[in-house]
Amino acid sequence: MTTPITVTQLRDLPATVDLMTAARVLGLGRTKAYELAKHNQFPCRVIRIGDLYRIPTAGLLELLGVPAEPVTEATRNARPA
Repeated sequence: MTTPITVTQLRDLPATVDLMTAARVLGLGRTKAYELAKHNQFPCRVIRIGDLYRIPTAGLLELLGVPAEPVTEATRNARPA
């Protein structure tokens, strides 16, 4: 079993990740991840480049309900411009 990824590690990922990194984030196995991607049923956007599958990290964050930036007292109390 792999170690779960933390929210901090998720925010630190590059703009796109490979399918297996996204699967790890979502707790999916290799076979299920590739099956879902192949049938356009992966739970977030998949970019296909030839035989490669890339997943935008922003989509993973949104799917999991994780803000791209950590919520702090300052950002929580900030007034819109």
